[in-house]
Amino acid sequence: MQVARSIEEVSKDANSVVTVGTFDGVHLAHQEIIREVVHRAQMKEGRSVVVTFDPHPKEVVGRFADPIHLLTTMDERIELLRGLQIDILLILHFTYEFSRQSARAFYERYLVHGTGVSEVVVGYDHMFGRDRQGTIEELVRMGKEFDFSVFAFHQYTVNGEVVSSTQVRRALLAGDVDKARAFLGRPYSLRGTVIVGDRRGKTIGFPTANLNPQGANKLIPARGVYLVGVTLEGEHRYGMMNIGVRPTLTDGMRQTMEVHLFDFDQDIYGKELTVRFLKRLRDERKFASLEELAAQLDADKAHSLKLIAELS
Repeated sequence: MQVARSIEEVSKDANSVVTVGTFDGVHLAHQEIIREVVHRAQMKEGRSVVVTFDPHPKEVVGRFADPIHLLTTMDERIELLRGLQIDILLILHFTYEFSRQSARAFYERYLVHGTGVSEVVVGYDHMFGRDRQGTIEELVRMGKEFDFSVFAFHQYTVNGEVVSSTQVRRALLAGDVDKARAFLGRPYSLRGTVIVGDRRGKTIGFPTANLNPQGANKLIPARGVYLVGVTLEGEHRYGMMNIGVRPTLTDGMRQTMEVHLFDFDQDIYGKELTVRFLKRLRDERKFASLEELAAQLDADKAHSLKLIAELS
């Protein structure tokens, strides 16, 4: 897959099948659209092109007071899209000025006269251009004018619910990692660097790695304790992650993310971890003593090991 960060890096090919979107999360509905792009390009011996944006448009034109929760960093999006056999990924720098161009101006510059296009594949709710004023109907009219066809994908549902990035975000913010996994087609994950903590966990037999997550707006799931899969330097392990304020150990003012790796006791400060959320075990809560906390962690670990055995 060629990764281009400007239209000048992409040669024009009128036999291109193109889709445009942010594709945050690269969930099952996104994957369905992109597979359709690849299939249609192969059928006509053309090339498949995905156009996306960095930063995410919500980071530029979203309402200031609204929190921004992204499912994927740009690096994660590239990695996920690379696995879908796309020929070209064009990442356009999104600015406020960029957002003010009309739908017609965008499609003319970047597709008609840029990548070249014989067909555009979009989702059922595709809106584009200034203030998202462009509709699929307008895109069809442009297609007739510039000689490209438009294929609008149907809604993609799982268990009767429409799959969307918004629904994945809502699930994760509620701690429902099972639903998020069903919509993403994989466990939700995040990356981070191990930083120095207060080392209180080691005193009760549960040393933890404190994580500084990558991406300022990367979504952090709801507070609680989770069974997680962890990748460290290419090796895959299991562990438990606590997201919260550790009310038994601290004043409860600062949220942290800390993971206890099973059967592991090495210095990994400064190392990068990838954490996959496999199951929510329980809510975070305050215990009357460190002994009570340690007993609960023993129970959490026993529950986790049982779940791991079921996964094997």
